[in-house]
Amino acid sequence: MDKKLITVTAGIIEYENKILIAERRKDKSLGGLWEFPGGKIEQGETCPETLKREIKEEFDIDIQVGKYLMETEHEYADFCLKMYVYQAEWDGKGEIRICDHEQYRFVLPDEIEQFEMPGADLPVLDFIRGYFK
Repeated sequence: MDKKLITVTAGIIEYENKILIAERRKDKSLGGLWEFPGGKIEQGETCPETLKREIKEEFDIDIQVGKYLMETEHEYADFCLKMYVYQAEWDGKGEIRICDHEQYRFVLPDEIEQFEMPGADLPVLDFIRGYFK
């Protein structure tokens, strides 16, 4: 049986030279792991539209989506994930309110590897090492 393919977008969301990461809720798939925020692409949406919508829904902030950075695919036990990654920025306006995560942090690029991340996010972490040198 073929595994379900889930297509998502994620953001390297910068604020004051730090990057936003969030811990997945413990009652969800891959719970307790940290990720680059984003979410599932809905029919008719572009990747940047998805990223803006998901960040608004999950953190109640508005972001500016910048350039496309990369895509990655990862096969999990129950599904396959294809992720399109974009650079984005938050201007600090508004107050972050988490709606779908345990917690969030803004961390320096070289601090991210201290957080356990899902397999699909690991190539993004490798990309960041080169991108922020």
